[in-house]
Amino acid sequence: MPLLALDTSASVSVAVTDDAGSALVRHRADLPRHHAELLAPLVAEALADAGVDRRDLSAVVVGTGPAPFTGLRVGLVSARTLALALGVPALGVPSLDALAAAATRAVPTGAPLVVATDARRREVYWAAYRRDEQGALGTLVEPRVGPAHEVADEPAVAGGFVVGAGTHLYPDAFAGLTHVAGADDLDAAELVPLALARRAAGEALGTDPLYLRRPDAVPSAGSKRVLGG
Repeated sequence: MPLLALDTSASVSVAVTDDAGSALVRHRADLPRHHAELLAPLVAEALADAGVDRRDLSAVVVGTGPAPFTGLRVGLVSARTLALALGVPALGVPSLDALAAAATRAVPTGAPLVVATDARRREVYWAAYRRDEQGALGTLVEPRVGPAHEVADEPAVAGGFVVGAGTHLYPDAFAGLTHVAGADDLDAAELVPLALARRAAGEALGTDPLYLRRPDAVPSAGSKRVLGG
């Protein structure tokens, strides 16, 4: 049975795959900060182009970030709502992992790969990975957020490769790493093989967002009482 994958960690990416994780249809929209308006129509278009009725979906796979609060929330809420309505599982996979899965195919086995995306505030979300001889993707540095120049200080990534929007925003910070061309944009279809493999291995695939820092908007603490003298 087919699966639906979506990610709103940067642009909006939607894919429909078969039950083995091979993409049937891919769609994306590169309009930052318009996730709420774009996601539902893009999902409907992808399903229609794939000839798939949403009631035939076996799961909804969603990227969990890291990413800014608002855009990421749109994708996660939509995935959970659709999965609940259809009675199928929602499976979460970190978005950086999907970028790494695609890019590591183009780098030597065992070489470190940094994935760096835009975290705004002159910072990047980043993590480092390596694919072993058996093709399994392993994490060298867990996802974190910080100034781009700090990435080069991490010994585990020395002499490695880099991919992601952060490489274009802060090229000087990544001058010591080799850029993997053509792999900077996340393809939601890449989430599915990771989700299927991890589910088969018994891993928990929660859909909690990976923010790495507190959102700018926080609930009001409420009004303060003014005591008279």
